[in-house]
This record gives sequence, structure tokens and C-alpha cells, in this order.
Amino acid sequence: MEIFITNDDGFQAKGIKVLTEIMRQFGSVTVIAPKYHQSGMSMAVSLGLKQIAYKELLQEDEVRDASGNLVKGALRTAYLDATPASCIKFGLNTCFLDNFPDVIVSGINHGSNAASASCYSGTLGAALEGALNGIPSIGVSLDSLNPDADFSAVEKYFPDIFRTLISNLSGKKGIIYNVNFPNIPAESMKGVRTGVQGRGRWVREFCKWNPALYAKLGLTPEMLGQKSQAECEEGEELFMMTGTFIDDPTNTPLSDHRLMKEGYVSVTTHNIDTTDREETAHLERIGINRDF
Repeated sequence: MEIFITNDDGFQAKGIKVLTEIMRQFGSVTVIAPKYHQSGMSMAVSLGLKQIAYKELLQEDEVRDASGNLVKGALRTAYLDATPASCIKFGLNTCFLDNFPDVIVSGINHGSNAASASCYSGTLGAALEGALNGIPSIGVSLDSLNPDADFSAVEKYFPDIFRTLISNLSGKKGIIYNVNFPNIPAESMKGVRTGVQGRGRWVREFCKWNPALYAKLGLTPEMLGQKSQAECEEGEELFMMTGTFIDDPTNTPLSDHRLMKEGYVSVTTHNIDTTDREETAHLERIGINRDF
């Protein structure tokens, strides 16, 4: 199996390193990840004839046991100074120009991509780029922003989730799977549940720039692709995006973020085709179609 991996936290993030080791048991792994942190980029791509730096980092041969069974697939890694979706585009146009990979796996994201976060996620944006090209694609996230987060639950349970998904693909076009792990010990996980995208919105999203907030989250500005000393022009004010999530009262227990709160790994299916067919039928009924 040929596996293509990226993320939105950057090539040095712990999450992508853990995911790479998880996936090598299934086949050959190619990693092309952003040079810098790229959260919130969704499907943004690096356009405008910009210079895009690419660097190959590491290559390892496959490892087999005495019986010839695969222990670790071959590995090649690189970074691209571009968005997550651009990393996928670049790989499909270079490493996989003649033969697409069998699957794209994006992550492991540091932070939840459930509910409304899925709309902004660079992790899922990369997976959607894969789906746009007809490749089965999976986004994987852990609900922790800690750069040294404990991914042991993902290591324990994601391999079986991956086997189930990849062995039972429906063949429907445009599908991505959004897998979100709650930030709890592996022994506390209740199980896996399919769910739906939760509804909600963020409020009070901007506050004055405060470097002390980075330390509270175990982060540094550099981890987010920023400078430690903020720079601004005369007359500018510096803000930072934080916010509070407001849960929509219409959510059901099957909402992905609520499943996570109950101790389940949530698996939500999204599609690159965002057409609302019920609303399309409604427009037809109200007579939107007409001739001029």
C-alpha cells in the first residue's frame, strides 16, 4: 500500500511523527508536510506564482522480519513551504505523478477538528484535496493543543479504525473521514461511534495580543510560525484569535464533539460536494427556475 501523509502543524510536530510510525505497518509512506504551522487554512493553496521551497529530509528502507512479513514500510519525508492542501497537490504532481497513492492520511492534528472546527481545518483541507482527486482520505485529530501531547490512545486504536475504513470503502465519490480522539487515556476510551458534524459557533474570538497565553497552552510563537517579538507598524494594534465555543441547542448526542465529550472516538463522514440537495429541491418548488 502507498500511503501519503501530511498535516497542518508542520513537519516537526509530534503528531505527524507518531502518525508516520503508525502507518508504516501498512505499507510505504511518503510524508510532505508544511515547513511552518498552517492551522486554519482549510483548502487554501499557495497560488500567485509564489516561490515555494521544498526540501527532502529523510529516507529509510522497508524492514521485514525473518519470515518476510512487513514490519515497517519504506519512508521518505520532505517539507514544503506551503499550505496543507498545497502539500497534497505538490505530492500528486511529483512523487505520485504516474500512480496516485492508495490513501491519504492527514494529521495527527494537535487539537479537535470536530463541529465547526472542521470548516476551517487545514488537516481536513488536505484530506479534501485528496478526495477532489478521487483518493480515499482520512483526517485524524487529538483534542489537545499540547505540543507534547499523549498520542498513545491514537497509537492503540487508530490502526484498527484504519483497517475497517480502508477495507470497506463504499466507492462513493468525494468522501473524507474525520476521526477525532478525545484527550483522555487509552484505558478510559469507551469506544468508537459514527456521528454527524456538530453545530456551534465561536464568540469573543479576538483579544489583545498577550504572549502569556502561549505559555498557558504550552506553546511558543515560533510553534505557530510567528516571531517571538511581535512587530507592527505605527498606529497598528495587535490582536490574537482565541474565543469560546457556544454549543448549539439543536445538537444531538450523535454530534461529533458531544461523542468526544462522552469518551468516544468520533468518525464523521464529510464530502467535497457541499450541495444541499434538499434545499435545491426547495428552490425548484418555489419557482426559482424560469426563462428570460
